[in-house]
Parts: sequence; structure tokens; C-alpha cells
Amino acid sequence: MQNLVLYRKYRPKSFSEVIGQEHVVRTLKNAIEAGTVSHAYLFSGPRGSGKTSIARILAKAVNCESRKGAEPCNKCPACMEIDQGRAMDLVEIDAASNRGVDEMRELREGIGFSPSRLKYKVFIIDESHQLTKEASNALLKTLEEPPSHAIFILATTEASKMIPTIVSRCQRFDFRKLTSEEIVKKLETIVKAEKTKVQKQALDLIASAATGSARDAESLLDQVLTYGAAAQKEEIEAEEIKNLLGLVDVNLIAELVDLIIARKGKEAIGFLNEIFKKGKDPQEFTKSLISYLRQVLILQINPDLIDEAVIALTKEEKEKMQLQVKTFKEENLRRALRLFLKAENEMKYSFIPQLPLELAVIESLKEDGI
Repeated sequence: MQNLVLYRKYRPKSFSEVIGQEHVVRTLKNAIEAGTVSHAYLFSGPRGSGKTSIARILAKAVNCESRKGAEPCNKCPACMEIDQGRAMDLVEIDAASNRGVDEMRELREGIGFSPSRLKYKVFIIDESHQLTKEASNALLKTLEEPPSHAIFILATTEASKMIPTIVSRCQRFDFRKLTSEEIVKKLETIVKAEKTKVQKQALDLIASAATGSARDAESLLDQVLTYGAAAQKEEIEAEEIKNLLGLVDVNLIAELVDLIIARKGKEAIGFLNEIFKKGKDPQEFTKSLISYLRQVLILQINPDLIDEAVIALTKEEKEKMQLQVKTFKEENLRRALRLFLKAENEMKYSFIPQLPLELAVIESLKEDGI
């Protein structure tokens, strides 16, 4: 039997296991305990922030036969059917691939029937902003006159693209990106459960690369643990993570930033050519450079943000960055960031991938202000 991937294996099964969305969890638990669950919810937020996981937990909580407060028991037939994906009364639709009016008409027809076994029929519509106009209108008619046995949960990464009349009929929750600290804590739990060892700095790197998505972090960790098992590693180290995931060494970024601050154009271009000869991806390098300079800018604006803004850096790397904060003029830094953002976008269409970055470096050295 094929092993479950980590993000499915360690998907939260109760509200207490959810990380980072306390405001959503608290409100939903209050509604469940008070018996005031809405007929329609809109979960809006970045990918990997827990929207569909919380939607499934809500579906269990309202149908649980032995609920404790607001928490599903995860042991009764209703909970187990939902966890195992066998519940006929939990309907999940991916609007990215089922976005037409026919699907919504079928949904409306199915809603009229009472639940086959559970108390409520729960409909989870993922990426709901991708529904066509006709499908959205069909869904709207359903939301206007919902049967008492139906609960709708619309999940989306782009709520602004949804028609206002649907949004107005839903109780809306805005999910936030997870912090690196929250993601690392979850990864540490998984590593312990998997009975393996991964360096703390390696987990920091994975969390940083995931950019706020727990699902992406768990997928990366899956990749790392597979590598560790194949290589029979007792402990996976940070340096191996950089190579495995193709992450750019922060010391290379810091070295280029030093050359830019010192206005050494010849050396900066030579440096770029050397690292690209060694196989570094120009676009990934530029993304890492932008992220690094953004952190420098944040620290210039407020030095107290050092621990929050700078992630996955060693003590020495943080000290290096703080030194650059003092020597890089803020107006020069802002212009450099704009130039590198433009370069990163132009790279997608350039037949010489590193050329936009090289031009941006040269432009950043001009005396009329970087």
C-alpha cells in the first residue's frame, strides 16, 4: 500500500490541531457550541493556510455523534466516514476543474434531497472564484434559499474575483499567511512523529522556502525525508537542504550586496557570471536577492524587527545583514529593489536569462542615486 504524503497524513483532524488561524477557529467553535452555525461561509486566504482543512473539521463538528464542546470526537461513524473520504453527505467540488453551470445545476438538484446518513449535507467548493458567471448565478440562487440541512463552505485564494452578491450571503473569514515560527513548530512535530532527525536550521530553511504555506512546507519536508532515508542519513543538515531544494546560499547574496554597496560594477558582473557558470538558476537567485534586500529595508525602517523579518539565518549572517543595513542608503536600497523586481519579471521573456539582472546591477551603481 502506498504511503500517504505528509500533508495528508498530518492534516489537522480537530480545531486544537490547527496552527495560525486562532481568530477563525475561536469564532467557529463559539458558533458550534451556541448552535448558531451559518448556512454559508467564505474562507479567503493564501494557499496552504488551512482553508479546506478547517472546512472538513467544521463538517465533522456539525455532524459528530459524540462531540465534546465544539471538537469532533474523531471516533464516531460520522467523523470516521469524513476522515476516510467515504461520507456521501460531504461533497467537495474543485471549481478550478468543475466550474460550469451544469455542475452547479446538479448541485442544486442534489441539495433538495435530505442527507443520506449525516445530520447536515456539507458542500465545500474550493477555488470558488473560478466559477463561471453562469455557475456563480446558479450558486447564488441556491444560497438565497438554502435548505435547513445544507451548509456551504466556499474557499478561495482570490475573494476579490467573486461576485459581491455571493460574498454578501456568506459569513466571511480571512485566513492569514502562517509565520515561519508556526510552520517550523508543525515540522518539528512531524519530524518527531516520523522518528527522524533534521537540523533546526534546515527546518528554518524549509519554512522560509514555503513562504507561509504549511502544505508547501510539508511537501518539501516529504522530499527531504525521502532523500534522508535513501541516503541513510542519521540527521539531515542545512547544507544538504540548500542543495536538495536548490536554495541560494545567503552568503552569495550578501557578497553581491557588498559589491553593490561598494559600487564595484566590474567585480559584481564577474561574480554573477561565476555563480551562474556553476549552475545557479538566475531567476531563483534574483528572487532570493529581492527577498534579502526586502529584509534589509525592513530592518532599516525598524531595527527591532530583526527576529521577525530575518528568518533562516545564522547569527553571523544576521550580523552581516545588520552591517549592510547601516551602510546601504535607504533611497538607494529602494531603487535597487525596484530595479531587481523589474529584472525578475523581464527574465521570463529574455533569451539570455541573466541579462536583465546584469543590467539591473549596472543601473543600481549609477551616481545619480541607486
